[in-house]
Amino acid sequence: MKRISVIIPTYNEDEGLEEFLEQFDRQTLPRQEFELIVVDGDSTDRTREIAGIYADRVIIQQSEGIGGARNDGFRVAEAPIVATTDADVRLPQTWLEKILGDFEDPDVVAVCGPDGPIEENPKSRLVFFVLRNIIYVGSKMGVYCTGGGNSAFKKDAVLSIGGYKPLAHSDDVEIAFRIKDLGEIVYDKNLFVRISTRRMEQDGYLPTLLTWLKGDLLVFLGKPIPGKSYAKKDY
Repeated sequence: MKRISVIIPTYNEDEGLEEFLEQFDRQTLPRQEFELIVVDGDSTDRTREIAGIYADRVIIQQSEGIGGARNDGFRVAEAPIVATTDADVRLPQTWLEKILGDFEDPDVVAVCGPDGPIEENPKSRLVFFVLRNIIYVGSKMGVYCTGGGNSAFKKDAVLSIGGYKPLAHSDDVEIAFRIKDLGEIVYDKNLFVRISTRRMEQDGYLPTLLTWLKGDLLVFLGKPIPGKSYAKKDY
């Protein structure tokens, strides 16, 4: 059996997907100890063709929303630990090995870590600095952000709470509020990843930041933004 499964939602990601997936050839955890599951939102480009070269399994998304894609992946994952990331993320070579190390404590049900921008411009550095510190302070207060690009869970724990909810926003934050009742969540600063700012470049830095903060705040207040029709976007 694999020790850890990695779920990667995709939609029209052929431009950078090969570079992303090649990262897993450089992980310090031996390749035979983990599996890659690409959950594709019915892409119209070469995403599934490229994914098939590197991934152990490529499936077509059946459930709605980005959280739904991750739920689809959880259902077919072989390993007892499941990590989630995105196709525009750059991972440290020790990412999977360190995640498994955090789960050596049997009380741990979820692990998450910080992120920063791939594109090193002043605007992106400032935005991620603000977000990173909000998330860090929150973790010290017992409020965790299990961001979809850099988190891992015990598979059975996620399935037992029904997985991600079909929310319009912040479903990857909301799940932490439910799963923490089952055990400990670890915020590991050594799991630092870099994320593309392409969404912010397209939608605007300030609007994106305010949307994220609003969604997370409403989750914290117990009033998450209700689900709506999932609009897939090209970036």
